[in-house]
Amino acid sequence: MDNIYELSLEGNITKEDALKLVYSNPFELFNVADRLRKEIVGDEVTFVANKAIDITDHCMIECEFCSFRDHIGYEMTTEEILESVGDSQTIGVTEICLFGGVMPHMTIDYYCNIIKSIKSEYNICLHALSPVEIFQIAKSSDISIYEALKTLKMAGMDNMTGASAEILVDSVREKICPKKVSTAQWVDIIKEAHSLGIPTTSTIMYGSVETWEDRIDHLMILRDIQRETRGFTELVPLTFLDSNNKLGQESKGISGMDDLRMHAISRVILGTDMPNIQVSWVKLGIKTSQIVLCCGANDLGGTRMEDKISVAAGASYGDYMPREKMFETIEAINRVPVERNTTYGRV
Repeated sequence: MDNIYELSLEGNITKEDALKLVYSNPFELFNVADRLRKEIVGDEVTFVANKAIDITDHCMIECEFCSFRDHIGYEMTTEEILESVGDSQTIGVTEICLFGGVMPHMTIDYYCNIIKSIKSEYNICLHALSPVEIFQIAKSSDISIYEALKTLKMAGMDNMTGASAEILVDSVREKICPKKVSTAQWVDIIKEAHSLGIPTTSTIMYGSVETWEDRIDHLMILRDIQRETRGFTELVPLTFLDSNNKLGQESKGISGMDDLRMHAISRVILGTDMPNIQVSWVKLGIKTSQIVLCCGANDLGGTRMEDKISVAAGASYGDYMPREKMFETIEAINRVPVERNTTYGRV
C-alpha cells in the first residue's frame, strides 16, 4: 500500500493496480485512501448550499434505472421555477441545480428563456443540464453541440452537471440506458463544454449490472479527460438505488463495504488530478457518509433541497440538510467544515 500511495501521488496508477485493489484488504485500502485525501486536500470537508429544481418528470429517454420518469406527471412553468429559486434565497442558497427529463419541445429557446429569467432576477450560480440534455437541445434546435453550449453560456448557464455518465462502457449502456448518448458522445460534449470555459462535475452511477472492471474503465476515462482539459470540479459517485425501476428487478445494488471501496478506489485512481471526491449523503445517509469521508472523500455535497429523483428511487434519508447539520456532521468526525461555492471557492 505504500507503493500504491506513491503511485497515486505520481499519477501512475494503472488499471491492473486498480483491479488488484478491489480484492485487497479493504481496511488497508481505506487507510491509504484517507492518507491520500489528507495529503491532497487536508482535513477540510466542503459543502455547498444549493437547491435542486427538476423541471419535469416527463422524459423520452426511458432509462432502465429511472424511478423519476412520470412519477408524478408535471412540467414546471417559468413562473414556478422563479418562485422556487426565490424560496431558496431566504436561506442563503448559492447554487441552483437545474435539470429534469428530456422532451423534444425543450429547445435552445426553451432553456435560454428559463436561464435568462432566473439570471435577470437573482444573482445566483446556475449549475444546469447534462450531456444528454445538451445533445437533445442541439438536435431539437438543429444546431451544433458547440453552438448549443455557447448560447447557453451566453444566456447565463455558469457550469454544467456531469450527469448522464452512468457507466462509460457502451456494452453496459446498452443494458441500462440504450437511448442515452454513447460513451464517445458524452466525452465529446464534456470536452466541448470545458473548451468553452464551462466547468462540469463528473459522476459515476455504480452498483447495477456493471463489473468492477467497468467501473475502473470509467474512472480512467474521467482521469484522461481531466488531464486534457482540467475542467472537472469533482467526482460524484452515485450508488444505484433499486426501488421503483425496471433495473431493480435485476440488481439490488451493492453492499455498504463496496460503497466504501468505490470512493476509496476513486481517490487512489484520480489522485491529484481530481482533488475533490464527493459523497452523496442523500443516497448513503449521514452515518455511512461520515465513514466515506474517512475513506478518501472530502466533500459532503449540497444542502440539497428537493431531490425528487433520489427520493423516487427509494432514498430515505431526506433531501435537505441545513448548514448547522452539515457543520455538526463534519465536526463529529473531527474534520473542519468549510462552505464552498460550485467551483470550490470559499463562501
